[in-house]
Amino acid sequence: MAEALNTKLVGHLDCAGGGQVWTDGTTLFIGHMKHPEGTTIVDVSNPRSPRITAHLEIPKGWHSHKVRAANGVMIVNHERIGRDAAEFGGGIGIYDVSNPGAPRLITKWQTPGAGVHRFSFDGRYAYISPTVEGYTGNIMMILDLADPARPHEVGRWWAPGQWTTGGEKYPGTDRLEVHCHHPLRIGNRLCVSYWHYGLVILDIEDMAHPRTVAHVDTKASFPSPTHTCLPITDTVKGRRVMVVADEDAGKLRPAAPSFAWIYDITTESQPIPISTFRVAGLDRDGAPQPEMTGCHQPSEQVAGLVIPFAWFACGLRLVDISDPFDPREVGYYKPDAPAGFERVSSNDVTIDDRGLIYLIDRQRGLDIIETNVM
Repeated sequence: MAEALNTKLVGHLDCAGGGQVWTDGTTLFIGHMKHPEGTTIVDVSNPRSPRITAHLEIPKGWHSHKVRAANGVMIVNHERIGRDAAEFGGGIGIYDVSNPGAPRLITKWQTPGAGVHRFSFDGRYAYISPTVEGYTGNIMMILDLADPARPHEVGRWWAPGQWTTGGEKYPGTDRLEVHCHHPLRIGNRLCVSYWHYGLVILDIEDMAHPRTVAHVDTKASFPSPTHTCLPITDTVKGRRVMVVADEDAGKLRPAAPSFAWIYDITTESQPIPISTFRVAGLDRDGAPQPEMTGCHQPSEQVAGLVIPFAWFACGLRLVDISDPFDPREVGYYKPDAPAGFERVSSNDVTIDDRGLIYLIDRQRGLDIIETNVM
């Protein structure tokens, strides 16, 4: 039976497992984990009865598990995940979704190698994590989509050592150890999660030449990779803060479940961790547990100071950061495991303008949840 505190299930959609969910008005976008399922568009105007309006597929050996939409434009990633992948090409697909029931491909921006992992999109610029010829591991790139039919690169940044054809010495043992996961923008800054390189803050006042403001690497003590760096728009107790989620997968060595950090970035050149949040009782003795037990991803659509998290095997967790030195859990919703699976695997979460929460399981199913604490 599902477990809940200050939450209530409103609706459910039986769908293939997803990597990301995003809302734009009363339209929900789902990026799926495995082919042939690519992207599903859902009408959630009646959240008790979500209705699929369109569906896109993707060929074998690729996935399209990330999606963003703004101003009638939808972007999805194309990333190779199999060795015997079909001829398709990595990059991003750019669609006209002014009619969400009839998405129309505008163009595909292609890049060599595996393609694009996660990204963000503000309606004009896409902040992406592509593989690029000459570099080892995904780097950070900014694309201008002022004309969605003609996306073009504005600027790029990479961790020292990634430009191997330029003579740099790659600092990792494989291409996945040091790579850009995805950037999130606030003002003229990008907060970039960089997997086992840690977190990076970039100054993009001059987009053609992103400049490093800060870099923090915690892997010596905490072997889980940095998955998301979410800057909070409003000051909290007079401080500027950033929520950082370490993913409970891809660890450098066996370790206890990963968790979330709160960083004080008031002095942005010197980010300081001031607290952490862990699900109570999950880490009993510091011993390693199976991957995808702990933290994964906060909602990147934020309203207020209660942050929804997709916490892999623990479902949805609602974390109040109004005191950033002492984040507190104020609600949760842990769904039943999907049929055929031993436990839940909540992969992503987002909210809409009505305060409803959308939680996608990477294995199967989407839950629509309401709460009285946001």
